[in-house]
Amino acid sequence: MQKATSSQSLTGLNEQEGHDTTHFSILDKQGNRVSATLSINYPFGSAFVVPGTGVLLNDEMDDFSIKPGVPNVYGLVGGAANAIEPRKRMLSSMSPTFIETEDMVGLLGTPGGSRIISMVLLGILEASEKRGPLSWVNLPRYHHQYLPDVIQHEPNTFNEELKNELEKKGHQLKSVGRQYGNMQAILWDKKMNIINAASDSRGEGLAAVQ
Repeated sequence: MQKATSSQSLTGLNEQEGHDTTHFSILDKQGNRVSATLSINYPFGSAFVVPGTGVLLNDEMDDFSIKPGVPNVYGLVGGAANAIEPRKRMLSSMSPTFIETEDMVGLLGTPGGSRIISMVLLGILEASEKRGPLSWVNLPRYHHQYLPDVIQHEPNTFNEELKNELEKKGHQLKSVGRQYGNMQAILWDKKMNIINAASDSRGEGLAAVQ
């Protein structure tokens, strides 16, 4: 009562609530599995709710290319293949993923717009080094999507030495000023028949093994 409390110290206020894309990973006792990323694309989607359902429709039309070479809201640049026409395909970075070897099955995915692919790749690389899902979801993140020609990254992802080396090689670095993503991951060690799960500490979610 005698001193102001820092807002950053209050429990829960640093968690990022999901706004537009979500992901879940599920593995059952029979080995059936789901890795699902779902999106309304941008906050409030199309801003239209189907009467009587409560279902908010997405605005995935933004993921088509309005004009070749013109970036969408995430800075992704589409071409003629992504035009708003029948039989054309929209751009999408959603990458719900399974990793499967003789010894293990991994499930992972995350929201994050155009940065999803690099987040999932970093998780896969961690799995290839025999690290568990807690490492996959909490790894510092960086991203390059060709255009714009810049490495985007979370604060404190690179130390000064690594920053200097990257800049010497001609890379431009840009902190996005915050953490991003909300990865949900599961690892099934088939040899030991042990399951581990992890939920990204950056956002909301829960990992449980029963």
